[in-house]
Amino acid sequence: MAEILLFHHARGLTPGVLEFAERLRDAGHTVHTPDLYQGHTFDDLDEGIAFAKETGFATIGERGIAAADGLPDALVYAGFSLGVPSAQALAQTRPGTRGALLYHGAFPTEEFAKPWPDAVPLQIHVMADDELGDVELCQGLAAEVTGAELFLYPGSGHLFADPGSVDYDADAAQLLTDRTLEFLQRVG
Repeated sequence: MAEILLFHHARGLTPGVLEFAERLRDAGHTVHTPDLYQGHTFDDLDEGIAFAKETGFATIGERGIAAADGLPDALVYAGFSLGVPSAQALAQTRPGTRGALLYHGAFPTEEFAKPWPDAVPLQIHVMADDELGDVELCQGLAAEVTGAELFLYPGSGHLFADPGSVDYDADAAQLLTDRTLEFLQRVG
């Protein structure tokens, strides 16, 4: 089984993110869910983004990197939207990475100190018409990383996997979960 460090999106560590983590635990995986917002959650994505801006994206990123301190090296890093930079940075720079799961976005590898490491598996999940998820960046990262899997779901919702989001799509969320579990089975 895999050990996962899962980062929340801009609405915070919502019940939907915790529910997703619990589904992974139910499948036998160990999941760590750090709270980068220190207890704050938001019903509205724009309010969450405003809080992130006020807190500082660099501060949130530092909290994400620090969340790996004291954890084993052999982790899978996963992030929803705002959590993607922390997950991707750790996957690219921390030795022993087992894999990365990027939900609702991705960044060019140049954003981080090192290129994508050889033999670190990657899955990216985003809706095909999601303007916030920047599908072109997701496609670029998937093309750059050997063996990467990019899953484009029909629609434009951003946080489509969180049942508390207005963008929630039950069918797409279930498919994302199934694909995630299959990925974890392979890398775990």
